[in-house]
Amino acid sequence: MENKKKLSIVVFLLILFAFCQKSAKCEKPPDIVIIIADDIGYSDFGCYGGEIPTPNIDKIAERGILFTNYYTENMCAPTRAALLTGRYHIRGYNKEGNITISEGLSTAGYISYAVGKWHNAGEKIMDRRAPLKRGFNHFFGTPQGTSNYYAPITLTRDGEPAEEEWQDEDFYYTDAITDNAVEYIKNTPENTPLFLYTAYNAAHWPLHARQEDVRKHEGRYFMGWDELRKQRLRKMKKLGIVPDDMPLSPRDSLVPAWEDEEHKAWQERRMEVYAAQIEVMDRGIGRIVTELKKTGRINNTLLLVLVDNGGCHVEYDKERRGPFLSEYTRKGEPVKIGNIPGVMPGPEDTWQSYGRGWANASNTPFRLFKRHDHEGGIRVPLIVQWPDVIKNGGQITGQVAHVIDILPTVLETASVAYPSSYKNRNVDSPDGISLLPIIYGKKRNPHNVLYWQYSRGAAILKGNWKLVRIINNPWELYDLSKDPVEMNNLADQYPERVEELSILWKKWKEQGE
Repeated sequence: MENKKKLSIVVFLLILFAFCQKSAKCEKPPDIVIIIADDIGYSDFGCYGGEIPTPNIDKIAERGILFTNYYTENMCAPTRAALLTGRYHIRGYNKEGNITISEGLSTAGYISYAVGKWHNAGEKIMDRRAPLKRGFNHFFGTPQGTSNYYAPITLTRDGEPAEEEWQDEDFYYTDAITDNAVEYIKNTPENTPLFLYTAYNAAHWPLHARQEDVRKHEGRYFMGWDELRKQRLRKMKKLGIVPDDMPLSPRDSLVPAWEDEEHKAWQERRMEVYAAQIEVMDRGIGRIVTELKKTGRINNTLLLVLVDNGGCHVEYDKERRGPFLSEYTRKGEPVKIGNIPGVMPGPEDTWQSYGRGWANASNTPFRLFKRHDHEGGIRVPLIVQWPDVIKNGGQITGQVAHVIDILPTVLETASVAYPSSYKNRNVDSPDGISLLPIIYGKKRNPHNVLYWQYSRGAAILKGNWKLVRIINNPWELYDLSKDPVEMNNLADQYPERVEELSILWKKWKEQGE
């Protein structure tokens, strides 16, 4: 009798095991990989209409879903705070009432890695242990907002200084980020789900790229920014990124016509270096995807490629300093600081940005830039791939999404319920809404209202109506369904709508303070 009971138990376990082999509930949870690029415009990637070679990002789009109405905050730090917490940045990364993606996933047995730029709003920018305090098991990167690509100040490994790693003359920060991301994937135990947050510094200033990478782009921008904007818009229409009747916003008022530009060779080099920075990053993304394939993870990996805000118009001043700035090279040579015509950017002894004219082209067809809440500052690429789920690749969706939606998407993907408390602290509901319905090919219930406020911008979006302003200026009102490039201000025509939306925005802001 006892043997029969033992046999019955064995048979039951074998049946249960067989069932689990077929049941999604018994499978290893999906791996999650988020790749975020820095200060890159709506039209820079090839799959969004750009001429910069991004074959690896384009392949991800070909196998996944490309979003054309994805919004972020208008600067690096608030976007990262919103991404990691699923809450508007004004409710705070460092305030009570939130969890990070890594903290949420830790409850489901995930190992979490942070690689690259950290930089969250409201946080001490030099805290080398910041990611480790918020649920990440390992961190390689820099805590502050930007870095020298050849010798990044505050380079950190698991909370300890790692500046000695860039003493190698071949060190280049973008490649180091990729190297460590690949190693983290390679070293994760086979049956352990991973969360890899890879935050490239590219293509944030300074304009640093190796000569051999810049050389590939020589002559690419001979036509100048005016013609480049036209070429990009034509390609965007052909790809279906924008409708055929999408207008091109006028050239920014502070940017001269290309034919009137005095320093064409220098201007071309600025954009050549910027393009090289993006191409090197794309090469690294290809290596990350390859490692996911090698380790057998790719098919069950939710992979998101996104950008933190639009192209950056900042003209780097010769007098500007900061904790990120290296005033001398590794060999002790003085760095030539600032956008000085004739000083060609790229080498370690330069520190420049690509400026207003090229940022205007990056943000084609929109106007304004990073730090603003007009479309040029907050509407950027988002690409999602998940081979086990997205069978029909190459999709383009116009459904509206926001960076606050990333955390709810990831937690739902991992079957992690959003908690009401975490480590003895109360946790409020996220502001974001999961994107999984879109990923599964359905229509998602959209946000009723979206809000923005940071730096030089403020905005509210309700349906097609967007109320937006530059700080210390009056509100502007646009119907994005008819005026997507925000050129026809309807504030005087619809004062009651301005009042309605401004009251909603003010109430939201006061709740976050």
